[in-house]
Amino acid sequence: MTEQKQLQIKVKDEDLKGAYSNLMQVIHTQEEFILDFFLVSPPQGVLASRVVLSPRHLKKLIKALQENLAKYEEKFGSVGESKSIEPAIGFNPDTK
Repeated sequence: MTEQKQLQIKVKDEDLKGAYSNLMQVIHTQEEFILDFFLVSPPQGVLASRVVLSPRHLKKLIKALQENLAKYEEKFGSVGESKSIEPAIGFNPDTK
């Protein structure tokens, strides 16, 4: 039988509150994906958080999000897709 080891993670109190985001941008290079989370309240926005992931870790994140969304929808019902933001606030969703 394989013994499971416990991992202890330290979290600062100010990080426990989290950061709200209503817009996300994904940028990537060959080595990493950068997820920028913004709080936008026109006429301006602010970067709420940046997460940098390896491609393999991103793939694990996508799988975990898909599994958890499926569980959520089983319990609370289907989640509709949101409308795209208006390009008038300066973001171009087609930028690669």
